[in-house]
Amino acid sequence: MKTSLKSLVPSYTIGQFINQPENKTQCEITDFETMQEPDIEDIHKHLFYEVLWTDSGTSKHTIDYREYVLTPRTLFFISPGQIHYFEKWHKLKGGSLLFTEDFFLLKQQQKDKLFEVSFLDNFYANPCLKLSKRDFTDVRHTIDLLQSEKSRTDSSDVIVQSLLHILIAQVQRCVDAGSERSISKKYTVLYKQFKRLLDEHFSASWTASDYADALTITPHHLNLVVKHISGKTATEAIRARSLLEAKRYLTFSDMSITEIASVLGFFDSSYFSKLFRAEVGQSALEFKKQMSEKYRK
Repeated sequence: MKTSLKSLVPSYTIGQFINQPENKTQCEITDFETMQEPDIEDIHKHLFYEVLWTDSGTSKHTIDYREYVLTPRTLFFISPGQIHYFEKWHKLKGGSLLFTEDFFLLKQQQKDKLFEVSFLDNFYANPCLKLSKRDFTDVRHTIDLLQSEKSRTDSSDVIVQSLLHILIAQVQRCVDAGSERSISKKYTVLYKQFKRLLDEHFSASWTASDYADALTITPHHLNLVVKHISGKTATEAIRARSLLEAKRYLTFSDMSITEIASVLGFFDSSYFSKLFRAEVGQSALEFKKQMSEKYRK
């Protein structure tokens, strides 16, 4: 019987994250200094997007086994479905903006608008962005406007959404300015559509051709897009997504290597073990022992 990661790693709504489980809010903003500590598991997933900003102090976060240190004038992006661990902090001042996909797209005719934002839903890019003093000042000004609007008794979702779009556009400008090459919105949207399909079908043994068919493009074009954005071929990206899920099962479940391989569509567990060692640099059993000791205390 397949063990669901949903039962092993909890996923939280914004309402749960602000200790109001019945609250259906789709956008909230809070300061670290005034917010209540969320009544959630240390290791968790979000059902929403989160943008953290750091005014001063430091904090350490882990997203899907990658560690990041936030320093002053830093933004940090967490997307739905990522396994997040807020590990350490020291004299931290800043805050957190939480919003759902539905809120971002509220009354928008163009539903790919969120996909055009390159730094969200992006597992290949660094989710930690260090800003210049000028850019951080501009971003903080928009955050202040968001906080002011959200605090009003007559707060308007239309105004909040407009300010959110301005903030995201400001951040995108900073990301683009720091990029060595430009990536077209069309490529970004296609890549994210591929990633969303990948999240849905990675255990079904779909090939690159299957994903290309679902996107109504040629395998060559899919490979071109994925390679241009992530530096990986489509096949490598498919393999990496399966191995990420394997890491999650190894860390949080008591399933055997053979069971995990089967769940992920690897019907030859010895091939799975060889592939895991080649890609990760240690055996699946070694990884399981190391990560279980770290995350299942």
